Amino acid sequence: MARRRGLRRSIVLVLALTLAAGGIYVAVALIQRSETLVTEVCTAVVGSQTAELATDQAANAALITAVAVRRGMPARAATIALATAMQESKLRNIDHGDQAGPDSRGLFQQRPSQGWGTEEQVMDPLHATNAFYDALEKIAGYDSLEITDAAQQVQRSAFPRAYAQHEGMGRAFASALTGQTPQALDCTLRSPDSAGQTGSLIDELMAAYGAVSVVADGGTVVVEASGGQAWSVAQWAVANAKELSVTQVDVEGRSWNRSSRNGWQESGAAGGKVTVTVSAGPAS
Repeated sequence: MARRRGLRRSIVLVLALTLAAGGIYVAVALIQRSETLVTEVCTAVVGSQTAELATDQAANAALITAVAVRRGMPARAATIALATAMQESKLRNIDHGDQAGPDSRGLFQQRPSQGWGTEEQVMDPLHATNAFYDALEKIAGYDSLEITDAAQQVQRSAFPRAYAQHEGMGRAFASALTGQTPQALDCTLRSPDSAGQTGSLIDELMAAYGAVSVVADGGTVVVEASGGQAWSVAQWAVANAKELSVTQVDVEGRSWNRSSRNGWQESGAAGGKVTVTVSAGPAS
């Protein structure tokens, strides 16, 4: 009798362990499929340097870098600008200043009282970025200066060495977003919660890069570009994928797909153009 009770206990224990294991498996599977637990982030990997930004920061970084490309400035100019904006505003278009500059506003914390423009202008990321580059270009040999020194000559900050801590991030994102380093930028995102609008994408693209050859075709936008410019536009699209509901970007034999979360993959994408696909709407 004791032997039978022991056998029953063993069977019950095995069944309990089996059920527990099954429950854990189901829980893990559900967690893996649950998008609510996905941390949305954009990552730039260039050589041994890896840097991360939140999606809104990455979109601002993409604009700042695109303007440098549009103006024909070197990637180092974008690095200086990104390091500056990260120090001044955390790469966010904030509408307030601090005790040292109570009227400071925008990505670069520019002060209307010091001639950077009206409050409305410095809160416009495009105006603010161009104003920063206008000032940077007046510095002789800025592209050979230490990044923090070049930034300080533009900003005249009370903390002149503070920009140096953001050099790594600036270099990585500038290299990716100028197209200097292909397939360096990846964003991990949840599924779009709304349909993408090709018109909005084109407006944002042309505001950033100026006159580019672009055609909307259904749910895609096709940009004529090659080489570094193509990769700049492609990685700009990835950096803006959350806001613009981008689901796929194809360029020069590579594709980025929002749902795969595997970064850039080999594909049959043709050269000489960038194809950006937007969402038809949230998944049912």
